[in-house]
Amino acid sequence: MERSLETQVSQAVDAWLRWLPRWQPATHRGRIAPCRRCIGSPVLSAVGLGADVPHGVQHGLSTRMKAIVDAAVAEYTSRNLPMLQAELDQQAARNRARSYRPAEGLAPEFEGLPLDPEPVAGAPFLFTISGLAQESDDAVPELPPLSSEAKAALRQEVGLADDYANMIGREVCAVLLHHRLRVQAAVAQHVEPQIEAMLAELTRSLDAPFEPGAERGGDT
Repeated sequence: MERSLETQVSQAVDAWLRWLPRWQPATHRGRIAPCRRCIGSPVLSAVGLGADVPHGVQHGLSTRMKAIVDAAVAEYTSRNLPMLQAELDQQAARNRARSYRPAEGLAPEFEGLPLDPEPVAGAPFLFTISGLAQESDDAVPELPPLSSEAKAALRQEVGLADDYANMIGREVCAVLLHHRLRVQAAVAQHVEPQIEAMLAELTRSLDAPFEPGAERGGDT
């Protein structure tokens, strides 16, 4: 039996809550580019995860909600939008023909994130994961071109799919309002103490920049 949207959202939130105790603050250099999936996300606003919550915590939840919307849109498309479905099927077959697909099969916490770290000035990479993936993609033949009439019909179906996605997204946000308190309680329990500990350690290092017993410049 098909699960209701409420059940899907509840189960996705449950999965995120089970993962959250394993979250730890990242120790590497942060990324410059904002995550387009999370910044300004109405999903995150619905559960009260604002800019003060680390991105890794946000991303795990927003990605799970996106999967729910994507599945609903895929079902709607298969039933009502034959031309768009045919185009998606061709693209899926093309993707399967690629020999290297590093972005597939990732856990929700990593899905949609850049494959490579930010480049460092003066220290170029010998190779990048995204570059290798692009080489694999370039080796697969392009899809056949569409006629002007087919392009117009396809744009119309894409618009319908977008409208449906927006409708499902609003329903997901409405359901998420009922999970707001337990999401925030989990953040308070598992995330905020780690952030406070990091800030306390930073404060100690700024107050006492020298190790005990170390010589200080200017001491006699």
